[in-house]
Amino acid sequence: MYAIVDIETTGGHASSNGITEISIFIHDGERVVKHFTTLINPLQIIPRYITTLTGINNDMVKDAPVFEEIAPVIFDLLQDKIFVAHNVNFDYSFIKHHLKQADFELAVKKLCTVRLSRKVFPGLASYSLGNLCRSLDVVITNRHRADGDARATVLLWEKMLANDGKTHMQEMLKKSSGEQWLPLYLSRDAIKDLPDKPGVYSFYNSKDKIIYVGKGINIRKRVSSHFTHNSPDRKRQNFLRNVCKVTYKQCATELEAIVLESTEIKRLWPVYNLSQKQPAQKFGLYLFEDGKGYYRLAIDKKKKHLPSLYNFNLLHEGLVLLKKMIQEFGLNEKLCHIDKTPFYEQDFNALEPVNIYNTKVKLAIDTLQTQLPTFVVVDNGITANDKLCLLMEKGSFWGMGYLPLEKEIKDIAELKNILNPYTDNDTIRNSIYSFVASYPEKQIMLS
Repeated sequence: MYAIVDIETTGGHASSNGITEISIFIHDGERVVKHFTTLINPLQIIPRYITTLTGINNDMVKDAPVFEEIAPVIFDLLQDKIFVAHNVNFDYSFIKHHLKQADFELAVKKLCTVRLSRKVFPGLASYSLGNLCRSLDVVITNRHRADGDARATVLLWEKMLANDGKTHMQEMLKKSSGEQWLPLYLSRDAIKDLPDKPGVYSFYNSKDKIIYVGKGINIRKRVSSHFTHNSPDRKRQNFLRNVCKVTYKQCATELEAIVLESTEIKRLWPVYNLSQKQPAQKFGLYLFEDGKGYYRLAIDKKKKHLPSLYNFNLLHEGLVLLKKMIQEFGLNEKLCHIDKTPFYEQDFNALEPVNIYNTKVKLAIDTLQTQLPTFVVVDNGITANDKLCLLMEKGSFWGMGYLPLEKEIKDIAELKNILNPYTDNDTIRNSIYSFVASYPEKQIMLS
């Protein structure tokens, strides 16, 4: 038995919006055996643009039942049926969410008539409900109302059944097919073609723009996991509606994937990536000599053509490090620009001699450099004949690439000519330090 469903709502995601109308046709595969439709009071104001689209206004629903009143009826109609709708995940997410709020747990198989129509009638210009009905000579009455659209979906579905649709349906309803949970515009083959290897993947929208970048030890399994949970919140529903394509780059190891993922997120700033959207390194620790010959340390915004002793994402991080150096090596707060009160001539007279003070500064810098080691991480390559190499220079990530398996790592200058440079950031740096802590045998220290 099949339940062919259409709803009208106050907005695009279930967690913050209500249902204003529902229509359900129960079909036995041959004919309609039961029909239910009603307006619903969503207990919230219907936006004007929704009224313009559907014709349903606040006056029409003020005396209609609220969803909780008709939830038992809807649940009885839907349970043990195959839930059929045009763009099924939208209707299903709303009805499942609102049934759950009424203490009913809906868990049924789903069938999307958009995905089914692409298989039965391939090559059409559009598979939206209106355009599909025009292409197949199905008349829609009462467009953008639940009962009119549901009735048209019934007629389309019956045309699909008459054109060998049952064969496709049987495949689509298999648990392993993915057709029940994949986004509307993402094909099953796109998932099947993904490797079960480590790597980075990118989701694209209908304008071929990357909207999300991720990584996984098993690309196919990780990509699939994005779609198996149909949360009703706005971000989740918008994400599912926008995913149209997936591409990938296979990596040798998860560590390489972490580097590539973080680099791409920082480069592209995809709309649905939030966790790594931190500011780029904007501050550095700089050394310069003043007019009286004293070495001065200062935290300043990063200079494009001026090398820094160390880089920081946040000003606070730099100040903490500099204050620690001042305390440990007895440096002058004014010469380090921590104490910003005016520096008068008598202040210079109270300072240590230049050579003694500068020796302290040099010692502080040398100690910092020894605490920021230079080393290489060597891991498995993409093939049996190469190896992955990641270079950390003075505590910061320099770059990575593949080397021939027999290549010895000795000279850092030669290594830099082979590896690809990357921009350092906290995510990459912390991941590498965590990796060498777990696998110290894969770390080669360099001078």
